[in-house]
Amino acid sequence: MEITSVHNPRVKQWAQLLDRKGRMAQGKFLIEGTHLVLEALKSQEELECVVFSLDKGIPGELTEYAGQRTEWLGASDAVIAKCTDAKTPQPVFAVVRKPAADDAAWLQDPQALVVVVDGVQDPGNLGTIIRSADAVGASGVVLGKGTVDLFNPKTVRSTMGSLFHLPIVEADLTELLPKAEDAGAKVIGTSLQADKNCYEHNFTTASWIVLGNESAGVSPETEAFVTDRLIIPMRGQSESLNVAMAATVLLYEALRQREYYQR
Repeated sequence: MEITSVHNPRVKQWAQLLDRKGRMAQGKFLIEGTHLVLEALKSQEELECVVFSLDKGIPGELTEYAGQRTEWLGASDAVIAKCTDAKTPQPVFAVVRKPAADDAAWLQDPQALVVVVDGVQDPGNLGTIIRSADAVGASGVVLGKGTVDLFNPKTVRSTMGSLFHLPIVEADLTELLPKAEDAGAKVIGTSLQADKNCYEHNFTTASWIVLGNESAGVSPETEAFVTDRLIIPMRGQSESLNVAMAATVLLYEALRQREYYQR
């Protein structure tokens, strides 16, 4: 099937997914570019359709998946431009149904490694946090209120496909964190006033790492549930680390202790 008019009803529906209201109403989101579509296909995500440029054809990396499990549509470049957000034109995009994720298993896992995001606003920061969580094999990521929309096109692009590799849930942190603590997890935050540095902390047990807003930090409501406060030591003159960088330092220290160091 081919779609060439930007006034096609399906095109109008797809374009609405560029807006959070449209994504909420339809329960779907857009992914743009060959890499993200390939990652979604490899991860067996629930794709409604894949739309590719009629002029350029199906990207070579995707040909083995063409016609499998989902609808493949050729479209004019005008249609693709209307339905994508990236400044550089993409030859392909896909419509993905939002996944259902469950955090219950993390509460029972004595070695769970969970990243808790409390109000991070920059899509690039959230994407990097998710990529780092994916890289170390974290159990999952929790997004608290006030955090940038995971399915914002900029956030999706910044994850580089990692959002398809691990569970990501939205939750009320004031309800979820007490459950984690009751289950025996350490709820970990960073503080410049902490007496203990991150290399002295034992990350081999259930660890929930809380990351706050870029300027305001962790909200007082969430901070109340932090059980362990750590400082990331800095020998230079920088006052602090970017939230995504701090997340990566903590996650890789957890990985080092769990996989490469015997206590």
